[in-house]
Amino acid sequence: MKRNFARLIPVLAFVLVTMLASAQTGTAAAAPAGPSKVGIINIQGAIVTTNEGQRDFQALQKKFEPKRTELETLGKDVDELKKRLSAQGDKLNDEARAQLVREVDSKQKLLQRNYEDANNDLQAQQNEIANRIGQKMMAVLDKYAKGNEYTVILDVSGQGSPVLWAGESADITQAIIEAYNVQSGVPPQPKPAGAPGAAAPKPAGTPARPATTPARPATTAPKPTTPK
Repeated sequence: MKRNFARLIPVLAFVLVTMLASAQTGTAAAAPAGPSKVGIINIQGAIVTTNEGQRDFQALQKKFEPKRTELETLGKDVDELKKRLSAQGDKLNDEARAQLVREVDSKQKLLQRNYEDANNDLQAQQNEIANRIGQKMMAVLDKYAKGNEYTVILDVSGQGSPVLWAGESADITQAIIEAYNVQSGVPPQPKPAGAPGAAAPKPAGTPARPATTPARPATTAPKPTTPK
């Protein structure tokens, strides 16, 4: 079963429904004996919280730190130029003022372009990590659900989830995380210095925006691929 997990943070907000009733070729699925067993899972949280997810998202965040610093520095340069224009603009001759305006505009556009490029690159790499772990997690989920006689597993990752309430015993998120960790063989990741007992880190976010950076353009997250 192939699924696209590219909608991770903010991307992974979709409802995943896994039907696990047994079926035979050319015949309808047999009705389960007794009441159906339904479980829920926060698939987004599970992917991020696995040892492999923590390792890879931490590495991605570290990889983008130089770019964050570069954007912050460029943002400060734009701020300084704007302050200079505000303080000296009316004192400069027309040619000097026009030159300073062009310099502000040029650096502002460079900041916007670099920010968008970094953001797109970051999201693409986040998606690759989420897809890779998500595909392997589906196999773990399938095995666990069948072994524990679940009929349906609902994903409650996003706000669009139809699940309004579920008992604690229905949540299999932690069980899937533990099963995935065993299968992957990736050891637990060391906790960040100075943060004992800290919760699992979220995936690396958008590179830090300086105050002068234009607002992030609205984007539509890719829809999950419908299994054939």
